[in-house]
Amino acid sequence: MRRTGRLLAAGGAAALLATSLTACGGDSLEKEGGGPADGGGSKGELVIGSAGFTESQIMAELYAKLLTKAGYSTSISKLKNRELYEPALEKGEIDVVPEYAATLAEFLNAKKNGPKAEPVASNDADETVGALDKLAGPRGLKVLPAGKAVDQNAFAVAEDFAKKHRLTSLSDLGKSGEKVKLAASDECEERPFCRPGLEKTYDIDVTGIDPKGVGTTQAKEAVKDGTDQMVLTTTTDATLKDFGLVLLEDDKGLQNADNVLPVVNAEKAGGKKVAAALNKLTKVLTTKDLADLNGKVDADRKKPKDVAEEYLKAKKLI
Repeated sequence: MRRTGRLLAAGGAAALLATSLTACGGDSLEKEGGGPADGGGSKGELVIGSAGFTESQIMAELYAKLLTKAGYSTSISKLKNRELYEPALEKGEIDVVPEYAATLAEFLNAKKNGPKAEPVASNDADETVGALDKLAGPRGLKVLPAGKAVDQNAFAVAEDFAKKHRLTSLSDLGKSGEKVKLAASDECEERPFCRPGLEKTYDIDVTGIDPKGVGTTQAKEAVKDGTDQMVLTTTTDATLKDFGLVLLEDDKGLQNADNVLPVVNAEKAGGKKVAAALNKLTKVLTTKDLADLNGKVDADRKKPKDVAEEYLKAKKLI
């Protein structure tokens, strides 16, 4: 749900999409030599989509720098969520996005087969990526290889709350009977791996959603001060200790294989050169790397652009 989108009326979503693409684009990165390459249109231009959370912004910067190194002219368009950037990717208004295998697979599954469709994602990364590929292809999207880096939705509570109720897992919370107000993104109300999953899989009594976003400072502060009892964050959140929060184990496997991978518009960015450039990152990026990168932005207050550049230089990719 850090990989999420707000539920908007169709007209409002279209208007916001147009505004986001026009007004929220990041600064273009300078082209480092080379002429038109495969993908990116006749001018070798590629637009990388970024969602409204730290990790997506870092990944977009990593992609942009690698593609710039490969000879493309790149820019970053910041859209709030998947409900906005996925249609833009299909239309070719953006060309590349950092994605999460299981989350995107279920998003496309719901678009094709309805919100009550039989799940296609699982804890098996290969099966999940395969299912995603089948759903993406007919929409003009190409799924590039996934790596070992995984970032899943996760739920955290205050350490004191966990100790008081003897909680180490989401099952413990369900059995405790404690009522919880959940700090999350507002689409958590309908996403199967958020409120509905917590209630159905773990029998957790969620009294409401406090729409403060996914793993934001405001969301974690709300749990720290007791306004809310649980926060939707991610397994790569590097700042939980700073707020006195602990993750509860997803002991029944509610979350699926959310391996990080690039997804591109097949016509505009489906060539071998784009895949080769991005695969250099996919091969080396780990889950720990993601947590460390997030921490440098969220805790150390560095800019995503600078953090991405430092990482790629350390890995000798640029």
